[in-house]
Amino acid sequence: MATRIAYAFLLLINSIISWLMLTPWALKKLEHLTLDYVNISCQGKQCYGYVAVQRVNFALGLFHFLLSILLLGVKSSRDGRASLQNGYWGPKVIVWLAFVVLTFFIPETFFQVWGQYLALIGAMLFVLLGLILLVDLAHTWAEYCLEKIENNDSRGWRVLLIGSTLGMFTASFAMTIIMYIFFAQSGCAMNQAAITINLIVLLITSTISVHPTVQEYNPKAGLAQAAMVAVYCTYLTMSAVSMEPDDQQCNPLVRANGTRTTSVILGAIVTMLTIAYTTTRAATQGIALGGNSSHAYSKIGDEEGEHTLVDQQPTSRREMRAEALRAAVEAGSLPANALDDDDSDDESDDGRKGKDDERGGTQYNYSLFHVIFLLATMWVATLLTQKIDFESTGVAAVGRTYWASWVKIVSAWVCYTIYSWSLLAPVMLPGRFGY
Repeated sequence: MATRIAYAFLLLINSIISWLMLTPWALKKLEHLTLDYVNISCQGKQCYGYVAVQRVNFALGLFHFLLSILLLGVKSSRDGRASLQNGYWGPKVIVWLAFVVLTFFIPETFFQVWGQYLALIGAMLFVLLGLILLVDLAHTWAEYCLEKIENNDSRGWRVLLIGSTLGMFTASFAMTIIMYIFFAQSGCAMNQAAITINLIVLLITSTISVHPTVQEYNPKAGLAQAAMVAVYCTYLTMSAVSMEPDDQQCNPLVRANGTRTTSVILGAIVTMLTIAYTTTRAATQGIALGGNSSHAYSKIGDEEGEHTLVDQQPTSRREMRAEALRAAVEAGSLPANALDDDDSDDESDDGRKGKDDERGGTQYNYSLFHVIFLLATMWVATLLTQKIDFESTGVAAVGRTYWASWVKIVSAWVCYTIYSWSLLAPVMLPGRFGY
């Protein structure tokens, strides 16, 4: 977990630097760093600010791309390359900073093409990945609560499941009412349409989740998952209408005194938390995303006719114990992570004492982890550089554009579609699902 937090913090610092590159203060500092050799005002401010953001995020993206290549195929901490993921932080930070410096020697035309096409595609993939993981989280949460209720007949888990479901639906309807009051005045057709469509689709997906046919093919489907999807999509819609420009007099937050800086800071925090959640969730869900399982323990006696008895003399007491543990795991007497506990009690391969919970298998796919971070840098760069207002001398607002608003609105619709498909797929393709 510490490793993932460290990479998320590095992304946060990189995003802040990118954000500062949009401000006049950062541009002046950039002039001083180049000993006034680069005149930022030439050819217009927009070109330099746009390219500066793309350079900084391209540097971190390149850093993660190289790590994803170097860590390809790492299965456990026994692989010497695993230390590249969890250690060498000093050299890695130096390499990242070196990449940032080197990007300023790359022609600007490269970053204009990169930002307008390649980074935009990566950003859309990142958004789509986040929606898929949100739907997966909704199903996982509900099924976990139902498992606790069924196995333990727990009143506490039953109250938690029902209470959270009611709470999320209440929050969804409360946000809808607030949006209608403050952001759907006369003449605000875009906001009115977005809010109304979200409410209608919310009711439709909730009805589908409890439909008898859906329940027949997937008894664990229900309002708990629908509530989580509803509150997230309603939040996306509210974020969209509250972050749009105020040229149509439809966003009172822009006109309110003292809210601009606060909304910018809160928006940046929410963005970073979303990125951190998406990357962490993706890293720990390798199976769903096509990666390897966290602990790929090999079974004893997989081949036909092979018995599960130990028929060779182990070469050491440690191997004897490991062989006995594997046999116990195969028989179901011990959980699979008992193999990790055995490994962590001994010295690591390099002779150091300490707990190593990845000797039996990595907890997540290292290469996939860095690919997700690469997409995250593309999303940050795209979010910061869409319709930049370089005439403003204040704090650069993140995502206060119609482009960003429509991305959020469409993302909510896509999320509803993914969730609806997860409900209807077992009905339409029963042979591919084992409910």
